[in-house]
Amino acid sequence: MKRIPKPKTQAERKARVAVILKTLDEMYPNATCALLHRTPWELLVATILSAQCTDKRVNEVTPGLFRKYPAPEDFAAVRPEVLANDIRSTGFFNNKAKSIVGAAKKIVHEFGGKVPRTLEELITVPGAARKTANVVLGTAYNIASGVVVDTHVQRVSRRLDLTRQTDPVRIEQDLIRIIPKERWILFAHQIIHHGRALCIARKPKCAECKLDPVCYAADKTTSEMK
Repeated sequence: MKRIPKPKTQAERKARVAVILKTLDEMYPNATCALLHRTPWELLVATILSAQCTDKRVNEVTPGLFRKYPAPEDFAAVRPEVLANDIRSTGFFNNKAKSIVGAAKKIVHEFGGKVPRTLEELITVPGAARKTANVVLGTAYNIASGVVVDTHVQRVSRRLDLTRQTDPVRIEQDLIRIIPKERWILFAHQIIHHGRALCIARKPKCAECKLDPVCYAADKTTSEMK
């Protein structure tokens, strides 16, 4: 595949973004959240558990967890130190248990047991910072409140020269400006999948990547710069 030169004009930059989005659609047409869940509440819990933990591990823990505590009211009634033992294998279990119990109490007492559907309300819930709120709103409610910026999105977006920022909030601001709003949810899922499948942090598989022609990362592993 022929390498596309770096864009120099606004029109060329916009065209390059369109190529990236089209290529992501070809590579990951059905990308979605890897965290198993049945309800917005279960997704919120799973997302809190996923901090500094693999989705695979979280998905091993949550089925039994949700059998033991079927609803937010059940989580609100448990002591954090008890819940911590149930989620121990996800790491940072004491802090996560406090966040989940606090989230359950807030949702039960202030939101009628329902996970709120606005970013402004959701970020008031313990454990639901902006990234977590974007995950829940986008995946559970299909509400594009922003672009999820996890470690994969942070790294891959910089490699694709979609941002030069390092702070997740500023990265999200850059992405919101250049990615069409109707693509915010899917784009994040696709980039996360890409970061796991090909654009791996330690050794990206550039030779296998369809985005190679529009990628200018300095540490590309392919030897042919076409």
